[in-house]
Amino acid sequence: MEPQRQNSSYHGDQQSLRLRQVSSPASNQNHPHFNWNPGPEEDEVDGSETQQDLRTLGLPMGLKRAVRQVQQMKIPVVSSSDSWKLKRTKTLRTIKARGREVLSFLTLWKKTLQKIGGNFGGGVKSYFLFLRFLVVLNFFSFLLIGGFILIPSIVLTSVDTQLVNSTGQEECLEYDPNPQGLVLFYDYLLDLLSGTGFMEYSFLFYGYYSMKDSSYSLPLAYLLTAVFYFAFCLICIIVRMGTAARVTVATGGGAVGNYSSIVFTGWDYGCLGDRATKLKQNNIRYQLQVDLEEERLKQQAAALTASQKLLLYSLRVSMFFVAVGFIAAALYGIFVATEFSQGRSGDEGILGLVFEYLPSIIITAGNFVVPLLCDQIASVEKYPPTVTIILALLRAVVLRLAGLIVLLSTLWSQITCNGQTTSGECQLCQYDHKNYPCWESRIGQEMYKLTLFDLLINMATLVLAEFPRRLLVDSWSNKLTQWVGRQEFVVPANVLGLVYGQTVVWTGTLFCPLLPLINTIKFIVLFYCKKLTLFQNCRPALKTFRSTTSNFFFLLVLLLGLGIATMVMIYSVAQIHPSMACGPFRSLPNIWSIVPNSFYSLSDVTQEFLFFIGSQAFSIPLFTLSCVVMCYIIALASVYGKSVALLRAQLKAEGKDKQFLVKQYEKLRQQLQMPEQSGGL
Repeated sequence: MEPQRQNSSYHGDQQSLRLRQVSSPASNQNHPHFNWNPGPEEDEVDGSETQQDLRTLGLPMGLKRAVRQVQQMKIPVVSSSDSWKLKRTKTLRTIKARGREVLSFLTLWKKTLQKIGGNFGGGVKSYFLFLRFLVVLNFFSFLLIGGFILIPSIVLTSVDTQLVNSTGQEECLEYDPNPQGLVLFYDYLLDLLSGTGFMEYSFLFYGYYSMKDSSYSLPLAYLLTAVFYFAFCLICIIVRMGTAARVTVATGGGAVGNYSSIVFTGWDYGCLGDRATKLKQNNIRYQLQVDLEEERLKQQAAALTASQKLLLYSLRVSMFFVAVGFIAAALYGIFVATEFSQGRSGDEGILGLVFEYLPSIIITAGNFVVPLLCDQIASVEKYPPTVTIILALLRAVVLRLAGLIVLLSTLWSQITCNGQTTSGECQLCQYDHKNYPCWESRIGQEMYKLTLFDLLINMATLVLAEFPRRLLVDSWSNKLTQWVGRQEFVVPANVLGLVYGQTVVWTGTLFCPLLPLINTIKFIVLFYCKKLTLFQNCRPALKTFRSTTSNFFFLLVLLLGLGIATMVMIYSVAQIHPSMACGPFRSLPNIWSIVPNSFYSLSDVTQEFLFFIGSQAFSIPLFTLSCVVMCYIIALASVYGKSVALLRAQLKAEGKDKQFLVKQYEKLRQQLQMPEQSGGL
């Protein structure tokens, strides 16, 4: 009995080893047994158990393939309902697979992005991924606006519905943007660039849309579409931020986790051909380069003495105030340029066009010069690459978004007579009708000019600066050209350009509904311009940065821009009196008044239902339920966080145990004078 029990124990201990060995026909008793007739329940769960059996069995691949073929050939006896479930599961599986293939085929610029990541690293690739996200976001936003505002307005115009008469002083109702008499082609070009003339009274701007007597309430649709547009953009940004946050958490938020992710899961086994393989190798090499550089800077910072740290922190504080001074000077320049431009708005010709574009010129110049000065400051501050990127983004976003706020504040102060709507030029119409007969279209024109000027500047920079620099460096070989060198693709400045452009679009969409379409075309053109200059004029950056943490920060800055644009919309909707001579809200005291007016026109049952939703009887239970769900999610996240921390601690402990065992083995081998085995442990 004792040998039999020992034999049984031996076979039990060696079971996992026998499963790993390749079976031979000579020992049938050691074959792992397999069920050749899976029941309908197994297929019903997508065949997961059967596939798991095949993966865990220690059989040759040829035998596994034969098992799978026999399983597919056998037809189990099932009922009609089970057969229908099986067919439905297989059909859904096929539809999902085909849907993934179609989505993968329709993905914009997939091969181009792979090439960019392989040649210039994940940081530069993250910029183009961000640009692609904005292209898709603007395109779907245009579909939303076109479906609820543009198409109904075209239909209502074609059926010749009557306009609702606007009430107010006759002087407040005067507005005729159409040019009188013969118009030259030269004037058409100026109007196209400035958004005036024939462009002002078109579907592009707010002033063209009117309140018409029909069953479709265009004013209500106009306002609600703007609200849903902002909500749609918010949801898209939050979803993408969640994806970026998951990647950051998965990598551990640091170099160690990122290194493990790159080593064990970074390779793409779908790479076909030498070219794709080389691109992926370069991409991984750039990511590891970033981690090594950050670790080196952390070691240097840890080796500093107390006096050196005090000197470094003092230098950083002083450089911070210098950067704030540069930003304040640029904002003051925008304020002066806006006031001067609005005062000379009546000038015509090229000089008038220059005066109209003066705020855009000053904003663009400040956005170009101040970041260059801040980059020189950053070289003195000696932060790690990721921190340097974040600081550059923060300074640039403060400059760009604050400049936009200064521009809008200056315009609003002139439209509302510095807030004195009951005196001076604003006494008659509650806004400065003499200089701004349709102030909504004027703000839309400013946002239109900022968007168009940004595109023109990018194209001019490509043709007049980047290509000549590359030709100069490649043609001449001296110390000056070697010092200048080919330019690097600076990710923070380019990302902030996208955020600034998108914030301008969000700000002006209420006053220029077709601005998302213009921005979609602009970003598509910008993608190909940046791609061209990247491969033709740029060299791989000497200092790259980790894209996993930067992607989340890019979206956070974009969310900040959306918040600023939302505040602009709320102020325009709730505070400023709409223009009496143009727009769908011309007869209302403010834009928001269309909501209560439409509410009281509903049926009594609908009003009671909406009142109930807004009452305490509905809001308090909803708030309580939301708090319970939030507490549950927070507790779940805390448990998961502790589990992850315990697993990491366990991995570190196991690593230390292995190191201890290796040392003990070496010590024991030296004591016994055993020859070292070539195979290791």
